[in-house]
Amino acid sequence: MKTDKFKKLIPLISATTLILTFSACTKSDKEITDKPKPNVVIFYVDDLGYGDIGVNGATGVNTPNIDALAQGGINFTDAHSSSATCTPSRYSLLTGEHAFRKKIKVLKGDAALLVAPEQPTLPKLFKKSGYETAVIGKWHLGLGDGKQPLDWNKAIKPGPLEIGFDYSYLLPATGDRVPAVYLENHHVVNLDSQDPLSVSYQEKIGQRPTGYANPSLRRQPADKQHNDTIINGISRIGHMAGGKSAEWRDEDFYKVFTNKANNFIATNKDKPFFLFFSFHDIHVPRLPNKMFKGKSTMGVRGDAIVQMDWITGQVVAQLEKSGVINDTIIIFTSDNGPVLTDGYDDFAIEKLGNHLPAGQYRGGKYSAFEGGTRVPTILHYPNKVSTGRSDSLMSQIDIYASLAALLNTPLADNEAIDSENHLDAWFNANEQGRTALIEESYSLSLRDKQWKYIKPSKNVHSWIKENKNIEGGFTSEPQLYFLKDDPQEKNNLADTYPDLVKKYQQQIDRAVSKTARD
Repeated sequence: MKTDKFKKLIPLISATTLILTFSACTKSDKEITDKPKPNVVIFYVDDLGYGDIGVNGATGVNTPNIDALAQGGINFTDAHSSSATCTPSRYSLLTGEHAFRKKIKVLKGDAALLVAPEQPTLPKLFKKSGYETAVIGKWHLGLGDGKQPLDWNKAIKPGPLEIGFDYSYLLPATGDRVPAVYLENHHVVNLDSQDPLSVSYQEKIGQRPTGYANPSLRRQPADKQHNDTIINGISRIGHMAGGKSAEWRDEDFYKVFTNKANNFIATNKDKPFFLFFSFHDIHVPRLPNKMFKGKSTMGVRGDAIVQMDWITGQVVAQLEKSGVINDTIIIFTSDNGPVLTDGYDDFAIEKLGNHLPAGQYRGGKYSAFEGGTRVPTILHYPNKVSTGRSDSLMSQIDIYASLAALLNTPLADNEAIDSENHLDAWFNANEQGRTALIEESYSLSLRDKQWKYIKPSKNVHSWIKENKNIEGGFTSEPQLYFLKDDPQEKNNLADTYPDLVKKYQQQIDRAVSKTARD
């Protein structure tokens, strides 16, 4: 796509998703790695479903900036996050390793850093090749060494800077968890030493009102888990005392994170850079800025998609303004599937209309069904990637090894042990990707090109249906679906094909026992 044409496709307001962009694979990996180092931007959207963008059939909301990336790159229709929840999938993307190896679950807001400072990571890979690296947005991978409680009034480390990022500007955990402050590199932003910040996930601290004691002060009703300290009219998970001058305002996220990303791009346009732009949108609490109000027909969830798309367009516009759009690989994707009700009552269900957040697929966030991990995935790289639509089986966990191949950087035996090099498939819609991949939720599933096997679960996790209105897909019996004819996973064929059940369970067992790269 020519840059002048791309510019016209970026309107003032639109919706965003994570886009994955690489180069046209009409050339060999060796020829590609001989070229100058491309910049890499990964847009990692939170809770965006497969059907939440225009090119995948969204209704009631427009995503012109994301659609433009797809029209100028490759739109993958069978691409997956490694997990159906956020902390595990983020860990896997940055380490090339399945989160189940460390029994990683969704973290509390004061949890220790999950990634050991000595562990190989994607940003470290880029640092080896002379890149400037940054992470901006939601973190939720823990902070500190866990040996003592975090002191938010001092330098907070280890964190992103200790695992390979040169710069970080973060929500320490998520928007629905305290502390509700920004963290720049090692320090809380705008913190007043006369009003020290404290956080507790065990008991109430400080004088701020709570949702459970003051429900009338809440802007959105919340469930029991999300009903502690009220900040900006929203009750959060956990209790927070002090730090009043450092508090964020949710409606400002769109501007704060966009500006930080664009400043990083402008500052580093003359050298190779890696930007991990980790959205808070469209995670709860959904509080898009007033400039996006009513831009969809679906209330605040739809308007948050519009805000996300606008942010995407602004960052892409900065790449163009800086003269690097043609030399930048953009990876746009989501950390897991969609959820409508996830702690707050913001009328996402009531205002959904005909929109299908997960497209035709069953389940969503938390779920073992396809909607849990099949997510929007776009790769855009004007200098090298031909446009197209790919039905190749793809996984975010392979971004690590594929980019290592692009950079001509060998991987150690203990590095990114679950990541495979599928650079050809990332760069060419006609090439095939994985033969099989694992989907992680509260159980493990295995996909190949036609079949989906869900391992029996000791716990049916009925709370997912009861509290989130999502089909979890967890049963005490094995499940086997022929996705080619049954994409909605309605007809369990496990009893009909016991040999396939045995085969796929053995594949999962081998993957779980793996300790080094093949």
